[in-house]
Amino acid sequence: MKVVVSGGGTGGHIYPALAFIRELQKHDQHAEVLYIGTEKGLESRIIGKEDIPFKTIEISGFKRSLSFENVRTVMRFISGTKKSRQYLKEFQPDVVLGTGGYVCGPVVYAATQLKIPTVVHEQNSVPGLTNKFLSRYVDKVALSFNEAGSFFPQQKTLLTGNPRASEVSSQHNDRAKKELGLDVNKPVVLIVGGSRGARPINDAFLKALNEVGKRDYQVLYITGDVHYDEVMKAVKLSNNPKNVVIKPFVYNMPEILGSMDCIVARAGATTLAEITALGLPSILIPSPYVTNNHQEKNARALSDHDAAILRLEQDLNSEQLLADIDKIMLDKDYRFKMSEKSRELGMPNAAMNLYTCMSELIKKH
Repeated sequence: MKVVVSGGGTGGHIYPALAFIRELQKHDQHAEVLYIGTEKGLESRIIGKEDIPFKTIEISGFKRSLSFENVRTVMRFISGTKKSRQYLKEFQPDVVLGTGGYVCGPVVYAATQLKIPTVVHEQNSVPGLTNKFLSRYVDKVALSFNEAGSFFPQQKTLLTGNPRASEVSSQHNDRAKKELGLDVNKPVVLIVGGSRGARPINDAFLKALNEVGKRDYQVLYITGDVHYDEVMKAVKLSNNPKNVVIKPFVYNMPEILGSMDCIVARAGATTLAEITALGLPSILIPSPYVTNNHQEKNARALSDHDAAILRLEQDLNSEQLLADIDKIMLDKDYRFKMSEKSRELGMPNAAMNLYTCMSELIKKH
């Protein structure tokens, strides 16, 4: 199978693409993949570390207010489509996959013009502008959340789950606990706000730190590189409790997630795919600074099924955060029930589902 993959801007678009590529390579050792992204985007750094051919186009997003920059965006889209057609004609793919972000707009649109089978994958419960635009032209729209289906032509949608889930579903072990200096016999809650951290979560936890030190459970606290030094200054004033391990960033997140008992996090699509694949109970604090408030809607897809506690940032404080953590960590029965609800929503075979969808599409074409 020859596949062109495009997606960029954020890890939420790139890591599912990578998970699909790895699944493809498992099933077809002769598979050929070309990734089309942007030179300045995050995808150039992430894909650049992989053994995957990489081509670039220039593209930008539309401004929501009237702006001359939107005229430039239209011109870049036209130019990007032309360049994508050239790449596609040279590579001759069997199918093209777009995983979101502005870059996949010209790439997938060019593929539809060339009558190449096309699929877009939507990670969130509320889709972005690019996927909504492309849904009019593509053959299939793969969904991570049923809730996103109402935004797309019904006859094109297919619930596959998020391919990233497949990479964490078999990660249950205690090695990560040992490497981090955690007691393997005590439960651990992971608190993380993303690669750059989240100040409101950091602030609430720091104020609760002394009380946390009195608990029998453990905390792994990932501050984000941006906030680490500031956090450590505050922690030293509290005589860092022995049951709290603090790190600025971790690179083996799938393995670490597999050894946790609960997570406090934002509600990005990739995060939710990972925690439901593992059946992790969660306290979700959606970022209010994202398009269409999609993180809150992502989180409600779990909290409405009792798989997570949803806490809006405006309602977050140290007392509430500690009470929510205690509710899960100090009650084994409640934690187990939440874990079961979370696992019911997980789709650990998501990458395989997407691979099957694309294989069948090629056969029908």
